[in-house]
Amino acid sequence: MNESPAIDVRDLTKVFGRFTAVDRISFAVAPGDIFGFLGPNGAGKSTTIRMLCGLLASTSGTALVGGYDINREPDRVRQRIGYMSQRFSLYRDLTVAENLAFFGGVYGLSRGALRDRAADVLRLAGLSGIESARTGTLSGAIQQRLALACAILHAPPILFLDEPTSGVDPVSRRAFWELIQDLAARGTTVLITTHFLDEAEFCAHIGLISAGRLVALDTPAAVKSGVAEDVFELQVDDLFSSAERLKGIPSILGTACFGPRLHAYCPRGAATEQSLTATLGAAGIPVTALHSVPMSLEDAFMRLVAPAAALPGSPV
Repeated sequence: MNESPAIDVRDLTKVFGRFTAVDRISFAVAPGDIFGFLGPNGAGKSTTIRMLCGLLASTSGTALVGGYDINREPDRVRQRIGYMSQRFSLYRDLTVAENLAFFGGVYGLSRGALRDRAADVLRLAGLSGIESARTGTLSGAIQQRLALACAILHAPPILFLDEPTSGVDPVSRRAFWELIQDLAARGTTVLITTHFLDEAEFCAHIGLISAGRLVALDTPAAVKSGVAEDVFELQVDDLFSSAERLKGIPSILGTACFGPRLHAYCPRGAATEQSLTATLGAAGIPVTALHSVPMSLEDAFMRLVAPAAALPGSPV
């Protein structure tokens, strides 16, 4: 018998006046999975999380979180989840231990349960030994680990993380993801939003949202392979001028800048390195080097999100 989804979203919609922030999105997250929710600023990610946390009623559609309806049973939903916002939300003038004690009280933990759980989450988050440190004196990365420790203090089966690694250095980001993967291995279901597409590779499944609409939903590998385009990386002398001139080449569907190089997207099988080099040469576009590269998740994101954002009637 198949296990019910930990999160089951069905045609979820949120409208503010004349603005549709979230437009009939549907997806499911299996227990113990890490689900990545990706999209540009203003795409609807945070609004979706607020609805799933029972903090904001949907305009239409609904979702079950931990088996409870977000609109009819928001209090029960909140008992089943942990939430970590993209902005550090702990009390900076309290110590690490005092922050944990405060949130333990909010979650209704007994003194004994708080003592045991605090020791567990401090060890899990690598914070043992700094219990008496004032939170405001800690580095950003350690503050984020403390915020995660507070979010899981009551051992919630479902965890929502809204851009938890924003502003954190790469080494600390990797350590933070090891914590997330450890939680998932213990059975916690995690829904995470992030702007770092390399992080999305750690997710079992991802959803790409643009202008309130879900434009892709699958494993990271399947999302990449589902974009029926070939990617060619170009080294050119004038990056932005070349990008503009490439728009006039019929076999090129679009371009994107990747550092000092340019990625050109062609219909799958429509061009080779040799044929594209010849085409650009005939058009008088100088190219120092050109070769095909695999479709990355960032490439797929650019190709899926940009066209969706440009659809007529899309909210802005």
